[in-house]
Amino acid sequence: MSHKVLVIEDERMMLKVIEFRLQKDGYAVKIAEDGKDGVKLIESWEPDIIITDIMMPYVSGLEIIAHVRNVLKKNTPILVLSAVGLEKTVVEAFSLGADDFISKPFRAEELSIRVRKNLPR
Repeated sequence: MSHKVLVIEDERMMLKVIEFRLQKDGYAVKIAEDGKDGVKLIESWEPDIIITDIMMPYVSGLEIIAHVRNVLKKNTPILVLSAVGLEKTVVEAFSLGADDFISKPFRAEELSIRVRKNLPR
């Protein structure tokens, strides 16, 4: 059975690129274009790893991390996508319980490696 990867990203082109790459890598992928839909999918679909952007409408990536760790009490690996210049926010993401981060723009190979590295064995 392939791992379930949830991608939460409000930038449609970026979302499509990530989705295409992860499907090519053999993962079952679901996507959400905002944090609100992302939270619903986390609760209903229970992904093996969550990839989330930080800056999003409705519910931010930081709120998603806090929700997964504190409300749902899950240890699901969380990979944060961050634009350059948000170092302070990335530090905050780690303190909330993020497992890894990748800065935009990134190469597809790097994404593949980081997802593989963070998935439960």
